[in-house]
Amino acid sequence: MFNIKTTAAVSLPNIHSGNLEMQTLDKSLAQTSDRPLTIAGKTFTSRLMTGTGKYRSLEEMQQSIAASGCQIVTVAVRRVQTKAPGHEGLAEALDWTKLWMLPNTAGCQTAQDAIRVAKLGREMAKMLGQEDNNFVKLEVIPDTKYLLPDPIGTLEAAEKLVKEGFAVLPYINADPLLAKRLEEVGCVTVMPLGSPIGSGQGIKNAANIQIIIENAQVPVVVDAGIGTPSEAAQAMEMGADALLINTAIAQAQNPALMARAMSMATEAGRFAYLAGRIPVKSYASASSPLSGTVGN
Repeated sequence: MFNIKTTAAVSLPNIHSGNLEMQTLDKSLAQTSDRPLTIAGKTFTSRLMTGTGKYRSLEEMQQSIAASGCQIVTVAVRRVQTKAPGHEGLAEALDWTKLWMLPNTAGCQTAQDAIRVAKLGREMAKMLGQEDNNFVKLEVIPDTKYLLPDPIGTLEAAEKLVKEGFAVLPYINADPLLAKRLEEVGCVTVMPLGSPIGSGQGIKNAANIQIIIENAQVPVVVDAGIGTPSEAAQAMEMGADALLINTAIAQAQNPALMARAMSMATEAGRFAYLAGRIPVKSYASASSPLSGTVGN
């Protein structure tokens, strides 16, 4: 249904032709193949996920999602069902034969509430034609000021939802021990925050996120706090498998342009991670050797 595929070859802009047509890298570079982003048995070509909230209009949302090239779009189940401002007609505004819905439990303050909303989200996905969609982005957030997730409630809800057949993508603080525990109970990703939701502060928990990435056996999706493409690239350069970005796109002066920029940054960051950066040194290292120069 979703025309999802993978390829070992990586494409880059055709510099020599002076335009942005994509070409396959030469054989030597193509040998450095990337593993696909696979979540709960589904494989996606885009490593950027986007949201549907905070846009000034449905038209801006549609344009931005198209410009991002994303395949996974998260939807706040409660806000769609209650037709909250900005969410009227949202479910019908997108082509769900081309996008994979990620229902989320935004607005839930307890594990019990999140479990109930997750079930509603699964039914909503089925009504929109995604019969096999059991994904849920799990959010349990009792804190109304900083919107930080409840680790105890998140773990409790995750355990129960996994047992009921959900593919759980939990939104968490950048806590390596919690991330590992959620993986052990069967979550299909872990989604540590870079900084508080919608803050645009960037990656404030880099050390902990790096530990999570190094130890995870499931995809790590950096979610929340990214404000600029450079921060998106930073997260991918660290080795994150994917990003979820909403506010930075939706609240930009030109959301569609920012969506395109975030898409390019996500891809560039992944390429940089695969390429392997040079070591950081405390001293200079000449780009050109001194031997063979005039006077030597």
